[in-house]
Amino acid sequence: MTKIIGLTGGIGSGKTTVANYFQEMGVPVYIADDGAKKVMQSEEVIEKIKITFGENIFEEGVLNRANLADIVFNNAEELKKLNAIVHPAVKKDFQAWLLQHKKYTYVIYEAAILFESGSYKDCDVIITVTAPEEIRIERVLKRDNTTRAQVLSRMNMQLNDEIRISKSNYVINNDNLKKAKEEIVEIVKILGIKQNQS
Repeated sequence: MTKIIGLTGGIGSGKTTVANYFQEMGVPVYIADDGAKKVMQSEEVIEKIKITFGENIFEEGVLNRANLADIVFNNAEELKKLNAIVHPAVKKDFQAWLLQHKKYTYVIYEAAILFESGSYKDCDVIITVTAPEEIRIERVLKRDNTTRAQVLSRMNMQLNDEIRISKSNYVINNDNLKKAKEEIVEIVKILGIKQNQS
Protein backbone atom coordinates (compact mmCIF):
# COMPACT_ATOMS: atom_id res chain seq x y z
CA MET A 1 0.00 0.00 0.00
CA THR A 2 1.44 3.35 -1.06
CA LYS A 3 1.89 5.79 1.82
CA ILE A 4 1.08 9.47 1.36
CA ILE A 5 3.42 12.18 2.64
CA GLY A 6 1.56 15.46 3.01
CA LEU A 7 3.89 18.37 2.27
CA THR A 8 2.72 21.83 3.25
CA GLY A 9 3.88 25.32 4.14
CA GLY A 10 2.76 28.91 3.84
CA ILE A 11 3.08 31.04 0.73
CA GLY A 12 6.75 31.68 -0.06
CA SER A 13 8.04 28.94 2.26
CA GLY A 14 9.63 27.17 -0.72
CA LYS A 15 7.59 23.97 -0.47
CA THR A 16 7.65 23.48 -4.26
CA THR A 17 11.48 23.63 -4.20
CA VAL A 18 11.43 21.01 -1.43
CA ALA A 19 8.92 18.90 -3.42
CA ASN A 20 11.19 19.07 -6.48
CA TYR A 21 14.13 17.81 -4.43
CA PHE A 22 12.07 14.88 -3.14
CA GLN A 23 11.19 14.15 -6.77
CA GLU A 24 14.89 14.15 -7.70
CA MET A 25 15.36 11.52 -4.98
CA GLY A 26 12.75 9.28 -6.60
CA VAL A 27 9.57 10.18 -4.72
CA PRO A 28 6.64 11.00 -7.08
CA VAL A 29 5.02 14.36 -6.30
CA TYR A 30 1.44 15.53 -6.84
CA ILE A 31 1.13 19.33 -6.69
CA ALA A 32 -2.41 20.16 -5.52
CA ASP A 33 -2.24 23.67 -7.03
CA ASP A 34 -1.52 22.19 -10.48
CA GLY A 35 -4.33 19.69 -9.90
CA ALA A 36 -6.66 22.59 -9.07
CA LYS A 37 -5.71 24.43 -12.28
CA LYS A 38 -6.43 21.26 -14.23
CA VAL A 39 -9.84 20.53 -12.68
CA MET A 40 -10.84 24.19 -13.04
CA GLN A 41 -10.81 23.63 -16.79
CA SER A 42 -13.38 20.84 -16.55
CA GLU A 43 -16.95 21.68 -17.64
CA GLU A 44 -18.41 20.43 -14.36
CA VAL A 45 -16.22 22.69 -12.17
CA ILE A 46 -16.57 25.71 -14.50
CA GLU A 47 -20.36 25.39 -14.37
CA LYS A 48 -20.32 25.33 -10.54
CA ILE A 49 -18.00 28.40 -10.47
CA LYS A 50 -20.36 30.25 -12.84
CA ILE A 51 -23.38 29.48 -10.65
CA THR A 52 -21.53 30.50 -7.45
CA PHE A 53 -19.55 33.56 -8.58
CA GLY A 54 -21.41 34.77 -11.67
CA GLU A 55 -20.67 35.20 -15.36
CA ASN A 56 -18.70 38.44 -14.88
CA ILE A 57 -15.50 36.60 -13.87
CA PHE A 58 -15.46 34.96 -17.31
CA GLU A 59 -14.13 36.69 -20.41
CA GLU A 60 -15.44 35.25 -23.68
CA GLY A 61 -16.31 32.06 -21.84
CA VAL A 62 -12.83 31.72 -20.27
CA LEU A 63 -12.39 31.95 -16.51
CA ASN A 64 -10.33 35.00 -15.52
CA ARG A 65 -8.32 33.54 -12.64
CA ALA A 66 -7.10 36.99 -11.53
CA ASN A 67 -10.69 38.22 -11.12
CA LEU A 68 -11.58 35.11 -9.14
CA ALA A 69 -8.45 35.51 -6.96
CA ASP A 70 -9.44 39.14 -6.20
CA ILE A 71 -12.78 37.90 -4.88
CA VAL A 72 -11.61 34.93 -2.82
CA PHE A 73 -8.34 36.21 -1.35
CA ASN A 74 -10.10 39.18 0.23
CA ASN A 75 -13.04 37.27 1.64
CA ALA A 76 -12.81 34.12 3.75
CA GLU A 77 -16.45 33.16 3.04
CA GLU A 78 -15.97 33.38 -0.73
CA LEU A 79 -12.75 31.35 -0.45
CA LYS A 80 -14.68 28.65 1.43
CA LYS A 81 -17.22 28.52 -1.41
CA LEU A 82 -14.48 28.10 -4.01
CA ASN A 83 -12.69 25.43 -1.96
CA ALA A 84 -15.97 23.50 -1.60
CA ILE A 85 -16.11 23.29 -5.41
CA VAL A 86 -12.44 22.67 -6.18
CA HIS A 87 -11.24 20.38 -3.35
CA PRO A 88 -13.52 17.40 -4.05
CA ALA A 89 -12.48 17.56 -7.73
CA VAL A 90 -8.77 17.72 -6.80
CA LYS A 91 -9.21 14.78 -4.42
CA LYS A 92 -10.73 12.72 -7.25
CA ASP A 93 -7.87 13.73 -9.58
CA PHE A 94 -5.28 12.79 -6.93
CA GLN A 95 -6.90 9.37 -6.39
CA ALA A 96 -6.58 8.67 -10.14
CA TRP A 97 -2.93 9.84 -10.03
CA LEU A 98 -2.28 7.64 -6.97
CA LEU A 99 -3.45 4.55 -8.86
CA GLN A 100 -0.86 5.30 -11.55
CA HIS A 101 1.88 5.42 -8.85
CA LYS A 102 0.80 2.47 -6.68
CA LYS A 103 4.12 0.64 -7.16
CA TYR A 104 5.87 3.33 -5.07
CA THR A 105 6.26 2.96 -1.30
CA TYR A 106 5.73 6.70 -0.75
CA VAL A 107 4.32 9.57 -2.78
CA ILE A 108 4.07 13.25 -1.90
CA TYR A 109 0.89 15.32 -1.90
CA GLU A 110 2.01 18.97 -1.87
CA ALA A 111 -0.65 21.49 -0.81
CA ALA A 112 -0.53 24.96 0.73
CA ILE A 113 -3.84 24.34 2.49
CA LEU A 114 -3.34 20.72 3.50
CA PHE A 115 -4.98 21.26 6.90
CA GLU A 116 -7.65 23.78 5.86
CA SER A 117 -8.89 21.46 3.07
CA GLY A 118 -8.98 18.39 5.33
CA SER A 119 -6.55 16.57 2.97
CA TYR A 120 -4.18 15.92 5.91
CA LYS A 121 -6.58 13.19 7.07
CA ASP A 122 -5.55 11.07 4.07
CA CYS A 123 -1.81 11.42 4.82
CA ASP A 124 0.38 8.92 6.66
CA VAL A 125 3.16 11.44 7.33
CA ILE A 126 3.06 15.25 7.33
CA ILE A 127 5.99 17.60 6.62
CA THR A 128 5.78 21.36 7.07
CA VAL A 129 8.20 23.67 5.26
CA THR A 130 8.98 26.93 7.06
CA ALA A 131 11.01 30.07 6.44
CA PRO A 132 11.20 33.47 8.16
CA GLU A 133 8.38 35.82 7.15
CA GLU A 134 10.62 38.40 5.45
CA ILE A 135 12.29 35.74 3.29
CA ARG A 136 8.84 34.42 2.32
CA ILE A 137 7.60 37.89 1.35
CA GLU A 138 10.72 38.55 -0.75
CA ARG A 139 10.33 35.23 -2.56
CA VAL A 140 6.71 35.90 -3.48
CA LEU A 141 7.45 39.47 -4.62
CA LYS A 142 10.18 38.12 -6.92
CA ARG A 143 7.99 35.29 -8.21
CA ASP A 144 4.59 36.94 -8.64
CA ASN A 145 3.42 40.24 -10.04
CA THR A 146 2.04 41.38 -6.69
CA THR A 147 2.44 43.84 -3.82
CA ARG A 148 3.66 43.41 -0.26
CA ALA A 149 0.13 44.16 1.03
CA GLN A 150 -1.35 41.41 -1.18
CA VAL A 151 1.26 38.90 0.01
CA LEU A 152 0.52 39.73 3.66
CA SER A 153 -3.22 39.44 2.98
CA ARG A 154 -2.73 35.93 1.53
CA MET A 155 -0.49 34.96 4.47
CA ASN A 156 -3.19 36.08 6.89
CA MET A 157 -5.75 33.85 5.12
CA GLN A 158 -3.56 30.78 5.74
CA LEU A 159 -2.84 28.92 8.98
CA ASN A 160 0.23 30.16 10.83
CA ASP A 161 3.40 28.05 11.11
CA GLU A 162 2.87 27.27 14.81
CA ILE A 163 -0.41 25.47 14.03
CA ARG A 164 1.06 23.64 11.02
CA ILE A 165 4.15 22.54 12.98
CA SER A 166 2.04 21.25 15.90
CA LYS A 167 0.20 18.94 13.48
CA SER A 168 3.30 17.74 11.56
CA ASN A 169 5.68 14.79 11.92
CA TYR A 170 8.66 16.66 10.41
CA VAL A 171 9.63 20.29 9.84
CA ILE A 172 12.03 21.49 7.15
CA ASN A 173 13.52 24.95 7.67
CA ASN A 174 13.96 26.37 4.19
CA ASP A 175 15.81 29.64 4.74
CA ASN A 176 18.94 27.94 3.36
CA LEU A 177 18.58 25.45 0.48
CA LYS A 178 21.72 23.44 1.33
CA LYS A 179 20.50 22.85 4.90
CA ALA A 180 16.97 22.12 3.67
CA LYS A 181 18.34 19.43 1.32
CA GLU A 182 20.26 17.85 4.21
CA GLU A 183 17.02 17.71 6.22
CA ILE A 184 15.23 16.06 3.27
CA VAL A 185 17.98 13.42 2.95
CA GLU A 186 17.59 12.70 6.69
CA ILE A 187 13.79 12.28 6.38
CA VAL A 188 14.24 9.98 3.36
CA LYS A 189 16.60 7.82 5.49
CA ILE A 190 14.27 7.77 8.51
CA LEU A 191 11.26 6.74 6.38
CA GLY A 192 13.35 4.14 4.55
CA ILE A 193 12.46 5.53 1.14
CA LYS A 194 14.33 3.77 -1.64
CA GLN A 195 15.93 6.47 -3.75
CA ASN A 196 15.29 6.70 -7.50
CA GLN A 197 12.81 3.81 -7.54
CA SER A 198 11.76 3.02 -11.08
